[in-house]
Amino acid sequence: MRKWLIAVALAAMGASASGVAAQPYPARPITIIVPFAAGGPSDVLARVLGERMRGALHQTVIVENVTGAAGTIGVARAVRAVPDGYTVSFGHLGTHVVNGAIYPLTFDLLNDLDPVGLIGGNPMLVVSKNAVPAQNLKELIDWIKANEAKVTFGTAGVGSGAHFAGLYFQSRIGTNARYVPYRGTGPAMQDLVAGNIDIIVDQASNSMPQVQGGKIRAYAVTDSQRIAAAPDVPSVDEAGMPGFHVRLWSGMWVPKGTPKDVVGKLNGALREALADPAVLKRFADLGLDAAPADQQTPEALRKHQKAEADKWWPMIKQAGVKPEG
Repeated sequence: MRKWLIAVALAAMGASASGVAAQPYPARPITIIVPFAAGGPSDVLARVLGERMRGALHQTVIVENVTGAAGTIGVARAVRAVPDGYTVSFGHLGTHVVNGAIYPLTFDLLNDLDPVGLIGGNPMLVVSKNAVPAQNLKELIDWIKANEAKVTFGTAGVGSGAHFAGLYFQSRIGTNARYVPYRGTGPAMQDLVAGNIDIIVDQASNSMPQVQGGKIRAYAVTDSQRIAAAPDVPSVDEAGMPGFHVRLWSGMWVPKGTPKDVVGKLNGALREALADPAVLKRFADLGLDAAPADQQTPEALRKHQKAEADKWWPMIKQAGVKPEG
């Protein structure tokens, strides 16, 4: 009798476990790890997409901010997560490409995460606190050169978009002003508005609300053309620095080994979000462009990420950029 009862119990446990395993994905909340502080451009973008993807997935989507080391800590957490589709890594050119040339990572950015889809991107804006006397990009460059020992550039840490865009900017004008790292572009922007730092080469999506509110001054868009959200801000080509083009794109990844059907469901939810007129309107308001439909696939993101690594890694390594600390 005792053996019979044990056998029945084990069979019941097996059936229960089988039932759990057979639950269709997603059966519980999904977490999107954003490797920067709340309130910054990555956080805002992830929340806009997460809210829309929630409807497509019929499941709660949680955004978790995991900051530190220009995003490497948050990315590392995603890499180490169980590859079951319940942890998604949100990031951009800085976190999922540039950091690979700067930090001694314990994981491989190109091989230890599986791509979900390319989201889109935005150019950067060269912006300053209102107290800076320069009224155009040429005057700003002259002012930086004349005050190089005192000028400060805000960043979200070594390897962040604001950092490598700032490095590129200063390499073009031949200066070496000091960088002030923050735990995210949101806090850096707060200090720029408060007048505690002088300049940020920042994502248009993060800077536009402050520019439109008259709290900071914009000098140029790091693209060959102006953006609809800031029609009065000239392109760098117009402003006198042709070719200074930096575009910060974003994407989503999952831990390596996540089942392909799960990746497919996440990609489908992302693509549905990127086709939503309300999401696209929000993107436009932030100066963002969604990736073309044929570039929203996992395969397209993998190809794009590899191409960007081939472009940026030699440049960053030649500049001798080192981690903080």
